[in-house]
Amino acid sequence: MGDDGTNRTGEGDSATLTVVVPHAGRPVRERADAARNRERVLDAARRLYRERDPRTVTMEDIAAAAGVGRATLYRRYRDPAAVAVALLDEHDRSLQEQLISGPPPLGPGAAPADRLAAFYAAMLDLLDEHLPLALSGETGAARFRTGAYEFWRLHVRVLLRAAGVPDPEPLVDILLAPLAPELYQHQRRHGLDRRQIAAALDRLARALLPEPGRRDAQ
Repeated sequence: MGDDGTNRTGEGDSATLTVVVPHAGRPVRERADAARNRERVLDAARRLYRERDPRTVTMEDIAAAAGVGRATLYRRYRDPAAVAVALLDEHDRSLQEQLISGPPPLGPGAAPADRLAAFYAAMLDLLDEHLPLALSGETGAARFRTGAYEFWRLHVRVLLRAAGVPDPEPLVDILLAPLAPELYQHQRRHGLDRRQIAAALDRLARALLPEPGRRDAQ
């Protein structure tokens, strides 16, 4: 177990995360009626976030669309942002599994720069497909409180250390900053497409995490 809370396998570029950081999601066990209510709430919220500006969706809107009482909704979620995070959870977990045990370059077995570039591309795919949810649940300070963000931090930290980057800690959040949902929305609204943004992040990854031969030559 590393001092950052991760297990690692291998050395150097093969260092990988082997734990999943828990984050908002369904409980391990729940009654059948609670499970039905959860699915109704999430289905209703998914529709609302897709059809409307997420910032206008209230807990009352979600409860009415789901056909559940507000007390039932508040027992599980504190606000609309928590509902959005729960919806994003299944997509985040899928990506986490790929980072841990999927094929390279997203998974283990590729150079750190390749893995970081692949991570950026995968995160842009998530943002492109689920931007309304991300804008509702993962903007501003709320983004840093999600379990998913903690996982992304661990992953980027391990890649920086595997690449031999000195004092990597200050860079972790800096490298995750370009993935903020509000920034992605701003860039798209100003005419940049996903391909351009992905290309820029690919250059960033390769500039900061050069191949060992290139690093030694510098």
